[in-house]
Amino acid sequence: MIYKKVAKIEEKISAIGIGCWNFGGDWDSTEDNNSAKIINAAIDMGINFFDVAPVYGWGHSEEVLGKTLKENNLRNKVLIASKGGLLWNDAHETTNNLSKASLLKEIDESLTRLQTDHIDIYQMHWPDPNVDLEETADALSEIKKAGKIRYVGLSNFAQADVDKMMTYIDVNCQQSLYNMLERNPVCYHGITLDYRTEEEVLPNVRKHGQAFLPYSPLFQGLLAGKFTSGINFSEHDIRNANPKLVGPDFKKYFNAANELKALADEYGKPMNEIALNWLRQKPEVTSIIGGASSIKQLENNIHCTTWDIDDEMMKKIAVIIAPFENL
Repeated sequence: MIYKKVAKIEEKISAIGIGCWNFGGDWDSTEDNNSAKIINAAIDMGINFFDVAPVYGWGHSEEVLGKTLKENNLRNKVLIASKGGLLWNDAHETTNNLSKASLLKEIDESLTRLQTDHIDIYQMHWPDPNVDLEETADALSEIKKAGKIRYVGLSNFAQADVDKMMTYIDVNCQQSLYNMLERNPVCYHGITLDYRTEEEVLPNVRKHGQAFLPYSPLFQGLLAGKFTSGINFSEHDIRNANPKLVGPDFKKYFNAANELKALADEYGKPMNEIALNWLRQKPEVTSIIGGASSIKQLENNIHCTTWDIDDEMMKKIAVIIAPFENL
């Protein structure tokens, strides 16, 4: 495993992390025992970073991760990054809420589900235009002073708001949508994004010495070479809510993915490893949040750390992904 170090976080972090969204049951092929096996195997393979959120499976993903770490006495071997500020009702409709009252309640609920006394990186999941950043920072300061979190992270925030938040509390980490075909994306699952990853986020994390965690590194499976004949999700798969995968724009992303697959075949490399290495070799990228639905898939992802994309391949990749620089 390759580990990366940034100024604002004490520990070295594995270049490949585990995204726990699929452990919650929102994706196809999810089963708790299998999720536990993946968690254990990941730690055995050197992964020390797990990214989770309360909303993943409506609390279930945190429960699965917490139970597995507790039962196998593995909590001290990993960094847990969870999130706050995204609530849901019985109909699973979500609401952004970064108020102090809500965060003070949410942190305790997450700690209970995770069966731990602290979360290493507590990330604000989405901005909340109805709450002043100073109030959110005040809540985070109180939570941090109580020893319930160690580091503060912001996910999906405009960089002007990141800089403003840093006048109230230190921001150690940022998380944004980023992959070869979503380089400066304007939306995610139909949600407008108020940042541009390559143009704004990467320079800022470099400037501040923050960790950077790109999510959706494989474009929810498209860049893993999974959808060679199109998309066929079951009706309950959360990826049906991604218009880039099921809407009219799918064809242009699908065609580019096929071009990347042909390039991967030309070099005798798996497509998923090319997509992961393209991210890993960027100095700003700290840990890639990759999901895994099987130990074999986990092994395939980790194998990317055994080789690097050379200049010749990187130039060919650049030609294919150039049209997606501002999509």
